Amino acid sequence: MISVDGVSKEINGRVVVDGLNLRIKKGTVFGFLGPNGAGKTTTIKMLVGLNKPDAGSVTIDGKAPSVASAREQIGFMPEAPYFYEHLTGLEFITFCSQLFATHRASREEIDELLQKVGIFEARNNKITTYSKGMKQRLGFAQALVNDPAYIFLDEPLDGLDPIGRRALKTIIGELKAAGKTIFFNSHILFDTEELCDEIGVLHQGSLLYSGPINEFTRGKSLEEQFVATIETLTDVQDAR
Repeated sequence: MISVDGVSKEINGRVVVDGLNLRIKKGTVFGFLGPNGAGKTTTIKMLVGLNKPDAGSVTIDGKAPSVASAREQIGFMPEAPYFYEHLTGLEFITFCSQLFATHRASREEIDELLQKVGIFEARNNKITTYSKGMKQRLGFAQALVNDPAYIFLDEPLDGLDPIGRRALKTIIGELKAAGKTIFFNSHILFDTEELCDEIGVLHQGSLLYSGPINEFTRGKSLEEQFVATIETLTDVQDAR
């Protein structure tokens, strides 16, 4: 389980995340939603141990994400993945695999992973030649190379064409079926509605809702209810 208890984070004098509480059950897909600047990326960086909360705590199966044994179970795809572009895709994924102590993928496993995300044919090409969509696929492969139990994805479907989005959504479904726990930020609400068991809605650092999608949407589409909720809050704040 992922547990977030009273987490707050301030950046440059501004409160970005304010008293966040979340419980994400094992084997589920959780979508984290919010407008630009809501604090989603800051939150996911604290969940994977890249940032430390100013207050509160984050644990994964009872361990802080800064603990080495917890990190071995984490896969993370940032919103803007960074690559050593002079390497080939195969070299990069092989390098990433070697960073882990408990699961270093074999060449066969790496080839299978690159095949799964759809860039196997380009595995020996320099990353500098990859399109944005290919880099997204490579970033996704990097997040899976250690066969993690917990997978954190920041805007994983951004920049993909419809075929690429469908392929990665299929993989996410397969990962869930294999018992993996997946947490992702997204602005693509249709895909979120299709993939997720539960969602969290963040606005200006505060959690508005966490739970099943149908309890939030109340018979509307996720996009309709999300937009209506944020617009109502914005109108109230403007009136003040």
